[in-house]
Amino acid sequence: MKQLLNTLYVMTQGAYLSLDHETVRVEVGGELKMQMPLHHLGSIVTMGNVMISPFFLGKCADDGRAVVILDRNGRFKCRMVGKTSGNVLLRQAQHDVVRDTAKTTALAAAMTAGKVKNARNVLMRSAREAGNPEEEKQLRKSADVQADVLFHLKTPRDTDHVRGLEGEAAAAYFDVFTLMMKSAERESLPMNGRNRRPPLDPVNALISFLYTLLLNDCVSALEEVGLDPQLGFLHVPRPGRPSLGLDLMEEFRAFMADRLAITLINRKQITADHFEPRPGGAVYLNEKGRREVVAAWQKRKQEEADHPLLSEKTPIGLLPHLQARILARHLRGDIEAYVPYVHS
Repeated sequence: MKQLLNTLYVMTQGAYLSLDHETVRVEVGGELKMQMPLHHLGSIVTMGNVMISPFFLGKCADDGRAVVILDRNGRFKCRMVGKTSGNVLLRQAQHDVVRDTAKTTALAAAMTAGKVKNARNVLMRSAREAGNPEEEKQLRKSADVQADVLFHLKTPRDTDHVRGLEGEAAAAYFDVFTLMMKSAERESLPMNGRNRRPPLDPVNALISFLYTLLLNDCVSALEEVGLDPQLGFLHVPRPGRPSLGLDLMEEFRAFMADRLAITLINRKQITADHFEPRPGGAVYLNEKGRREVVAAWQKRKQEEADHPLLSEKTPIGLLPHLQARILARHLRGDIEAYVPYVHS
């Protein structure tokens, strides 16, 4: 099994990363803040004004270690990797499936079903923990919408039909999202539906930031097995958009990102003090908030879960890599259908 390597997140403004033999040095104002062996790192993520030496970038490219650059708000700017790797025949198979309408629809439906099943599980868990009968009723009603969408996903007409069903499920899910938060936190951290680019309230800012971290892991998983992250099935390919990365992350959104956001809020690990408003009404996590979320994200990835194809538990952080391999096997024709991961 693949070793779960760490991701180094550098968020201190003015930090400088350089290569020192087989280690990375992180300096701020000429002072050494940390030094870490490279063999412990699977990727590097920087946020904001962080400088990187050319020699260190070259080393990461040679090793196949991705370097991801985000702005200080956590929005994706670019991703640098080395030479294209992987089996060209696998990418050819991926392109062949994209041109096959029936196969593309089946894959889009499977990925969407994984997302909806996991969203329904999160809703049902919250319904059992609800503070009053009325809130439990609303959460269960949203869970019923997810179940109805799952029924219709069994016989999708085309990818547009699948996208419409996904939108219906997502709307019902986010209509009751704040009911999964404790009542006191709903007042201090209001949420006005799902909004993004930019997020307009603290909860959306938190969710969007977690989605950025999740997407980076999914793109890394796809590149590792040799798939093209830009060419998706559910998400329409667009220049510069990792459509397949967005496809893969769908089944992980609810239990990896959304549930973590709710936990951080309910445990008061994330409060109103961790956000700052920006011109135009945008709201983003501040540096203190980003540090808190990244630490929780890394801890969450170390937790273990069952996978139906393994006889033992696996770290949650490895799940995107396992699903990328299952997707690759399906595209090569080794298995008949893609089976999404459902978290119990």
